[in-house]
Amino acid sequence: MYALRLIVKNALRHKLRTALTVLGLVVATFAFGLVQTVIDAWYAGAEGASNTTLVTRNKTSLVFPLPLAYQARIRAIDGVSGVGYANWFQATYKNPNNFFAQFAISGKSYLNIYPDYLLPDADRAAFLHDRKGAIVGRKLADQYGFKVGDVIPLKGTIYPGQWELVVRGIYDGKQESTNTATLFFHWDYLNETMLKVSPRRANQIGVYVVQIDQPENAAAISADIDKQFNNSLAETLTETEKAFQLGFVSMSEAIVVAIRVASFVIVLIIAAVMANTMAMSARERLREYATLKALGFGPGFLALMIFGESLLLSLVGAAIGIALLFPFARWFGHVVGTLFPVFAVSALTVLQQVLAAVGVGVGAVAALAPTVRAARVKIVDGLRSIG
Repeated sequence: MYALRLIVKNALRHKLRTALTVLGLVVATFAFGLVQTVIDAWYAGAEGASNTTLVTRNKTSLVFPLPLAYQARIRAIDGVSGVGYANWFQATYKNPNNFFAQFAISGKSYLNIYPDYLLPDADRAAFLHDRKGAIVGRKLADQYGFKVGDVIPLKGTIYPGQWELVVRGIYDGKQESTNTATLFFHWDYLNETMLKVSPRRANQIGVYVVQIDQPENAAAISADIDKQFNNSLAETLTETEKAFQLGFVSMSEAIVVAIRVASFVIVLIIAAVMANTMAMSARERLREYATLKALGFGPGFLALMIFGESLLLSLVGAAIGIALLFPFARWFGHVVGTLFPVFAVSALTVLQQVLAAVGVGVGAVAALAPTVRAARVKIVDGLRSIG
């Protein structure tokens, strides 16, 4: 207890310097946590992917469709317990700036594969029985003020024309990582319209989502599916849902790498701030260290004083930075809207903040050099020094 009181008094000896050091640590810890949260948001779709779901797309490219007739053949493969399908539907709401993810899905078969989408039974039934019905995620509904019964006018791009959908339900996520920033509507409604205005584009699927019984059979079942359609006009590529999502992330891999590098630079900033502070403090207190050694206190006690002060400042700065990150992340997630469907601070990010601020940058490196200098100082030389 005595040692702790002495550490606190040493830390508060120069209040302005201590305040500025803690402020630097707060900013650095906060920035590091924010960068890591952005990276987590980038990978949220892949991390939240089910290990019992496969995605089958056109082998040539995702922009090329697959025939509707493939569904029955995929369903007949051993180990497949369910098949749904979806088309990416690119449209804007009211003005070109209002863009969010929209999918035309196979209704019940698709929803059965994604139990993380929590929808009241009444709303689910209403959606399934309404050809023009749609369901929207909670985050999307909050952003645009959608309510059950609202009519959403969409202006199509890939599928031109004016489309009016009726909100029949608002789904929540079973987990925090569940995407609730998407609109789903019936593929049948899209297909019926295509049969009228562009028959050549009808009866075509963007991707099949395939539910399997055992995740360890994913590779074998994927190979069986693709083998079914070898040498056809629309060969397939089947992969796990996580691999499919990571394919999109890889398109912006350079950006992710740059962000990761920035996060490590921030760690170095934390170390530099504390190293500078502790070096100044140790230089000013050489006479005090020499006096303590003359009184019989050994190098271990001096190390405790220096490391203790360093750790105290780092803990205070890290705690404030972490505390500020959570409300800011909620606000930022609301501002960016559907750009990052999942934007939340993870437990791993908090752990990384603590380790970066205390273990790596502060607890060891920043206090090491001043400790060695204090331990090696001769009593006579220390008493002659002017702090």
